[in-house]
Amino acid sequence: MPTLESSPVGFNLLAWSAPISEKMHPIAERLKKIGYDGIECFIDYQDVAAYQQFGNHLQQLGLKSTCVMVMSPDENPASESSTIREQALTRLKDAIDRAQAMGASVICGPFHSAFATFSRQEPQDAEYSRSAEVLNAAGEYAKQANIILTPEAINRFECYLCNTMAQLAELIRRADHPNVRAMFDTHHANIEEKRFPDALQTIAPVLAHVHISENDRGTPGGGHIPWDDTFRTLAEINYNGWMTIEAFTRNDIDFANSINVWREYNDPWDIAENGYAFIKAMQKKYSN
Repeated sequence: MPTLESSPVGFNLLAWSAPISEKMHPIAERLKKIGYDGIECFIDYQDVAAYQQFGNHLQQLGLKSTCVMVMSPDENPASESSTIREQALTRLKDAIDRAQAMGASVICGPFHSAFATFSRQEPQDAEYSRSAEVLNAAGEYAKQANIILTPEAINRFECYLCNTMAQLAELIRRADHPNVRAMFDTHHANIEEKRFPDALQTIAPVLAHVHISENDRGTPGGGHIPWDDTFRTLAEINYNGWMTIEAFTRNDIDFANSINVWREYNDPWDIAENGYAFIKAMQKKYSN
């Protein structure tokens, strides 16, 4: 039976940059030396060729890849506007094309709705249905690319449609496609969930991606996330997918400003080196 130690460990390049380029090659090489199995990249509107080129470099290094993305208000899958929903599906298909060009296996993120866009009311049943319809169509497109879409529940200050695993589980149920599963992010769960074990058990049947993120977005293990509960429960539900560190800095000023990162938490190489050691130690602890 697979154990937590068989889960691949990844690192999200957003600690350095949202756009990918050859400038990221030395970073990828050093992450490989640390021991990482893969790298997660942000999908924006760069040409497909940029993702293919970077993916080729990762493959030469023996690294796998995953991707993360967000949606703008003009690409909101939950929108009342059929035109905006069509644009959402186009955006998701374009992201799948870029992820496929890079050789990625997963696209994660809060792409069930528009990031930091609020209706000033609680989420409506019709919004879940509209989002699920778009996700189902995107899942069908992702199927031919052999990519799993993993929508993310994020905190109340960045989203209103999906804050908890219970909400996310319902959305995935409605989407009803094998290529549309779910992700769990420890940073957001720290804000929104009552207890990590209950949240993970709730999402366990469709869980396909995990972000290892400290409460302050710094080095995992350096804050107050209930890490023992997290890794113990992941072991109990036989999770063996990606464990990817998502941490933020002000290296990319435009990106940092867009997500309200106003100070440095830890140096990115401190996050990468000590975060990797922390994850491997916790995997070993709960694989016995």
